[in-house]
Amino acid sequence: MNSKELIRARKHLSLTQKEAAAFIKVSQRTWQQWELGQRNMRPAFWELFLIKTNYKPEIENMKAIFNEYTQKDIKTKHEELADLTHKKEQEKNKDKSFKFIDLFSGIGGIRTAFEAVGGGCVFSSEIDIHAQYTYYSNYGVVPYGDINKIDKESIPEHDILCGGFPCQPFSHIGKREGFEHPTQGTMFHEILKIVDIKKPRVIFLENVPGILNHDDGKTLEVILDELSSRNYKCHHTILNASDFGVPQNRKRFYLVCFLDDVEFSFPLPPMTKVDIGDYVEDNVVGYTISEHLQKAYLFKKDDGRPNVIDRNSKGSIKTLVSTYHKIQRLTGTFVKGGETGLRLLSVNECKAIMGFPKEFVIPVSRTQMYRQMGNSVVIKVVEAIASEIVSSLNKVDNKKVS
Repeated sequence: MNSKELIRARKHLSLTQKEAAAFIKVSQRTWQQWELGQRNMRPAFWELFLIKTNYKPEIENMKAIFNEYTQKDIKTKHEELADLTHKKEQEKNKDKSFKFIDLFSGIGGIRTAFEAVGGGCVFSSEIDIHAQYTYYSNYGVVPYGDINKIDKESIPEHDILCGGFPCQPFSHIGKREGFEHPTQGTMFHEILKIVDIKKPRVIFLENVPGILNHDDGKTLEVILDELSSRNYKCHHTILNASDFGVPQNRKRFYLVCFLDDVEFSFPLPPMTKVDIGDYVEDNVVGYTISEHLQKAYLFKKDDGRPNVIDRNSKGSIKTLVSTYHKIQRLTGTFVKGGETGLRLLSVNECKAIMGFPKEFVIPVSRTQMYRQMGNSVVIKVVEAIASEIVSSLNKVDNKKVS
């Protein structure tokens, strides 16, 4: 069930969560979980709610409200569903002020940021089936899979190419495979294929800070050389999420390249500091860490002491990593609370820290949730960059008109 539609229905009827839940004889807690996207409301409950309240949803087609496809559907009929949902998406976004594609899309953090500044996504690709399902559950689009197998000619025209691509050592791969081109055999090579065919006005790429020194600096050198040889003007920097009103020390490398001759500067960090304690939820159930795990793993001298926070904690936390679900490997952040006095960050806390809205649906296991959040971008940072990109393009376009 689309949580936004559920909230819209309740507010239209001027009901509290408790009153809405009473109509279909479920607990207020259950209704709350439906609205927060922590659980999926079954169609039978929605139909009963419509009957009991006589509410007429704006979206009459039930399949447009509920996720029409399951994760199994996406796995077994992937290409068919990707084609179908992309056609609908391209039609919906045909009049947007600019169009972008979302490569290595994960669960859509970059997409969310570029949509926030007026863009329309016309193509997405992601190889991981679990991330594909989360992406579909929130955007209604099934991303295409392995970018190596995608016909680059079939990708729609777009203004901005976006991607959080994997960091691979060009020199090592090239020598091992005997490739003539320095990037061949890498994901970046697939990006270049798209660039050569579609020639987007802007390329936006995100990576870990280590790319600066990766393979003794050769990786970044090749990337910049390849894009510059195609007449792109490249700008790159490292930004920390903690400088953009996010309570997380998460540094990332950002690369923005323009085909037009434009003036561009990365956004200046507003230096708006927030405290992690403001993001801690009360009365969280189900994320408790057993006393056995605490004693066995969390406080070993070799691992260092974890960062334990509560509602009164100040400052930022360490980077939320994709291995957060692996307790024995953690030296990260935990919350005071739960039956044993210590718990993991909840799904809503993770969403807030990364910048996803509360209604963002997580339809996968908790293990996958931590992996997906840890691999995502911090939306506030990307949105700030996206805003500067759009501003630069608008200035160029206005000059052309005048």
